[in-house]
Amino acid sequence: MSITLYHNPRCSKSRETLKLLQERGIEPEIREYLKDVPTADEIKAVLDALGMAPRELLRVKESEYKDAGLDNQDLDDAAVIQAMTLYPRLIERPIVINGDRARIGRPPESVLEILA
Repeated sequence: MSITLYHNPRCSKSRETLKLLQERGIEPEIREYLKDVPTADEIKAVLDALGMAPRELLRVKESEYKDAGLDNQDLDDAAVIQAMTLYPRLIERPIVINGDRARIGRPPESVLEILA
């Protein structure tokens, strides 16, 4: 089983999700997405695995949300995804990916459904 965790070590939910995985004997590949920023194609793949639209993955309370003009609802999906590549803090976290399935760890226990 190859598990990837989009991780921000400063985020308590991300740390809790990592601990939850480790307690189950899973050592995920850790992707610190703020340092190793995903490409637009990688974000699209994560969105497909999550079954979400790009706007659903945005952290709307981050300053970059307004700075990037993302409060403009007329922006298309490509523009929203591009903003996430420029401002990775906008990406909701943590994200656990297992093959073609993914879940956001809010709450951390929600990731358990894709581990079986």
